[in-house]
Amino acid sequence: MSEVKVEFNSHFKTANRTRKRYRAMKGSAGSGKSVDVAQDYILKLGDPRYKGANLLVVRKSEATHKDSTFAELTGAINRIYGKDVKRYWKITENPLRITNKVTGNSVIFRGVNDEKQREKLKSINFAQGKLTWIWCEEATELAESDVDILDDRLRGKLHNPNLYYQITFTFNPVSATHWIKRKYFDYESEDIFNHHSTYLTNRFIDEAYHRRMLMRKEQDPNGYKVYGLGDWGEVGGTILNNYVIHEFPTDFEYFDNMRLAQDFGFNHANAILRAGFKDGELYICNEIYVHEKDTSEIIEIANSKNLEKYLSMYCDSAEPDRIKMWKTAGYKARKVKKGPGSVKAQIDYLKQLKIHIHPSCINFIKEIQQWKWKKDEKTGLYLDEPIEFMDDAMAALRYLIDDKLRKSSLKVLTPEGRK
Repeated sequence: MSEVKVEFNSHFKTANRTRKRYRAMKGSAGSGKSVDVAQDYILKLGDPRYKGANLLVVRKSEATHKDSTFAELTGAINRIYGKDVKRYWKITENPLRITNKVTGNSVIFRGVNDEKQREKLKSINFAQGKLTWIWCEEATELAESDVDILDDRLRGKLHNPNLYYQITFTFNPVSATHWIKRKYFDYESEDIFNHHSTYLTNRFIDEAYHRRMLMRKEQDPNGYKVYGLGDWGEVGGTILNNYVIHEFPTDFEYFDNMRLAQDFGFNHANAILRAGFKDGELYICNEIYVHEKDTSEIIEIANSKNLEKYLSMYCDSAEPDRIKMWKTAGYKARKVKKGPGSVKAQIDYLKQLKIHIHPSCINFIKEIQQWKWKKDEKTGLYLDEPIEFMDDAMAALRYLIDDKLRKSSLKVLTPEGRK
């Protein structure tokens, strides 16, 4: 195959040409950044000029690669090579791996969910060439220490003058407090290239998607700033700041009390949390976070993960039929009582706790980092009402402590001092 053809969005031309060590690409949903990066890598990995290059693709959870980065890269191969795919590429699904038959360049996929996975990153080797490129997709899921380990892997003399070391970050800029902003956007260096894209700069976006984004702009202006315009999420108005993200034992024996909570969903996420209390502090241990799954499918997922049926499961009282299905499946599902001011009371109680979050709970972390109070557009003051956007795990968090709130004699905190 002497020539390959593929359509690119010209907005990414400078991003595809930069050889700087850090390529930080923030953007809105639908901006095309992941599609562009996948195509860019496939063209380079299949080009003899880049012989000796290899790509490591990283997400927080290794299990999420198959339907995201692996699908993106194989999709790029199919678009570019068409009927000649098998002639030029070897693609395996167990384990996930992509190798170009001409150059010998390869792509491997890893996670950084725990210490064992992070340790494995230190011993990555390739039969041909070196690890030259790393792509961190959904990069805001990663901890700064995760990237430090990856960064240290890119070292040593490269004998092919066309090769260069580079880490690429692609992400939606959910929070302006995120370490990625501080490290790669607020700090100037000749080694850093940053890039901004939105669905408005994507020439391949269809009219229906444009209308969807306009609807989001009207209904959820705060969410539109992040997911429509690719702007950093506001610092002000954050509801909870009393949490730490770190590894800890998640076994039942470690806690004084353990329980489950669930917020039902279909188009928006169905979120299940497994959490424990120890010495008066709350530990978020595990999550199930899925979209477009009916209740029977979610019960199967819970069973496959050996979710403890003997633990009390606190659920949204608005879904009695779903609660009944969980009870029939053997779970101790029970409804959380609602009343005037109950959401505010739950939040005020949560503010009094120290919340520990296991790093494997990536969707919970995303939500708590961007969970904010509504803002009065006229006065600029924050209201006592959370923004109803990407808050499914936060609803489950509120359900976790509802019975403790009702039994508690603690004095409820006032909104004073809220950011």
